[in-house]
Amino acid sequence: MKFDLSGKKAVVTGGSSGIGKSIAETLKKQGAQVFIVDLNENPSHEKVGIHTILADITQADELKSSLEPLSNNIDILINNAGIGFVGNIEQTEEKDFDRLYQVNVKGVFNCIKAILPSMKKNGGVIINIASIVSHIAVKERLAYTMTKGAVLAMTNAIAKDYISDGIRCNSVSPARVHTSFVDNYIEKNYPGKEKEMFDNLSQTQPIGRMAKPQEVADLVLYLCSDEAAFITGTDFPIDGGFIKLNGN
Repeated sequence: MKFDLSGKKAVVTGGSSGIGKSIAETLKKQGAQVFIVDLNENPSHEKVGIHTILADITQADELKSSLEPLSNNIDILINNAGIGFVGNIEQTEEKDFDRLYQVNVKGVFNCIKAILPSMKKNGGVIINIASIVSHIAVKERLAYTMTKGAVLAMTNAIAKDYISDGIRCNSVSPARVHTSFVDNYIEKNYPGKEKEMFDNLSQTQPIGRMAKPQEVADLVLYLCSDEAAFITGTDFPIDGGFIKLNGN
């Protein structure tokens, strides 16, 4: 079977909802034993054998203790957890910037550092969820852009440092993805104009729609599989043409 993950143990951060939920469920369907690290638990996951570890990725000691029972043989780490913020530099307070840094950058750093000792023994795969803003500026997304740029740079550094240990590290850069977060954002900020705003956000991508969480999950699955064994230190935009075709 193509993209077979049987016998693999995978950790997905932020896997209780949105893109992370699709990733966790996709890896599970392909045979992996999946553990989610999140602040919240999705009740449906335990029924299908996806286990949730309640932990805060910004707290290194707590995270390390929580992962200790798994740390002997983690084969796959998906750093998906992240938060956003709308605002230019004038609209971004220090506390806003610090919060995004703690989750989007330090959280990825903490997770990789926690699993590296075991992964160095047997090799493995690390996938970091970056963003199109790692490549191209989007208006009023300063703090988010800076943190996702750091994720892309960290991906390259990890891939370079641990290639001889049999560890592959890549990143995925989605454009806007249609999740409940998008729907809730539109409903909260544009009451009565939900359809208009949804259409506007969809048209931001040259292909004319948002990505589906499953499409991101399928790309992540490929990068985790042996079929991608020759790929490391690379970013994969999944953006409906946003980076290359935006404005053209």
